[in-house]
Amino acid sequence: MSVPDSASTVRIPFTELSALLRGIFQRHGCSDSVAAVLAHNCASAQRDGAHSHGVFRVPGYVSTLDSGWVDGKAEPRVSDVASGLVSVDAFGGFAQPALAAARDLLLDKTRSAGVAALAIHNSHHFAALWPDVEPFAEQGLIALSVVNSMTCVVPHGARKPVFGTNPIAFAAPCEGQAPIVFDMATSAMAHGDVQLAARAGRPLPLGVGVDAAGEPTTDAQAVLEGGALLPFGDHKGSALSMMVELLAAALTGGHFSWEFDWTRHPGAKTPWTGQLLVLIDPSKTQGQRFAQRSRALLERMQEAGLSRLPGERRHHERAIASREGVALAAEALAQLREL
Repeated sequence: MSVPDSASTVRIPFTELSALLRGIFQRHGCSDSVAAVLAHNCASAQRDGAHSHGVFRVPGYVSTLDSGWVDGKAEPRVSDVASGLVSVDAFGGFAQPALAAARDLLLDKTRSAGVAALAIHNSHHFAALWPDVEPFAEQGLIALSVVNSMTCVVPHGARKPVFGTNPIAFAAPCEGQAPIVFDMATSAMAHGDVQLAARAGRPLPLGVGVDAAGEPTTDAQAVLEGGALLPFGDHKGSALSMMVELLAAALTGGHFSWEFDWTRHPGAKTPWTGQLLVLIDPSKTQGQRFAQRSRALLERMQEAGLSRLPGERRHHERAIASREGVALAAEALAQLREL
């Protein structure tokens, strides 16, 4: 499914897109509750212009569900393990329903203790990470989440891939405006963006990936077919990616990026790993001043000449979508209706 362009773009209401995606996920083996969570995630990413994690992901979800690799009807088991810690066994299902199942308990602990963590294991995460953290910032909390993925990134100084793209997402409240939110891969480029570049025949910037021989390449297809991605910032991104493996897999009880085998499930796309989410209630230390301080920081950044703040493009796309509908390539919409 391609990125929308001006010649082939159609727009449909967010609710209509969500309902369409929900029907697709239900038809391919998801329970109604799981389908609703996945549909909202994909539709939100598409609405906000995150095309590598929007409807582009739907065929991957479908082929994964059809392969039997993931359980679309799994019922997460939530465990209250400590005063500031919740653990969830996703039972081979998706991570987002596991988060939804634990949300109320996690919020109660955060409001009570000022900080709490959620450890999810035995889970699959295949979507944008910012939708996991943004809702908490809208409730006045600080949220930080990490999730590891399938092996496709070479550690700095190494010769073979070990890490996943291993994203980090952060969200914080800000007075008088939408929360500050960012979601970044610790690889030089998100895997989905490499797939989009390969589909469009676009070259990658130098320094993004290597081919099967370990040589630098700008050929996206070469990165996907036996090659690998590089961490951003050389040793700095590599260290952060290692941190994500430790927090999202070693700490939660999930799989490291190389510790699962999907070869007996042709069509499987989703990594079977883990996720950690940490919430902080800033009112416990700063009252309402934290959101004011957030705004002061953003204003200083703008005074320094920063033209675009983190998340600004996403909110701009969201505003357009609320007025005109979510942008889709006409071909992509036709494919969704076929599914």
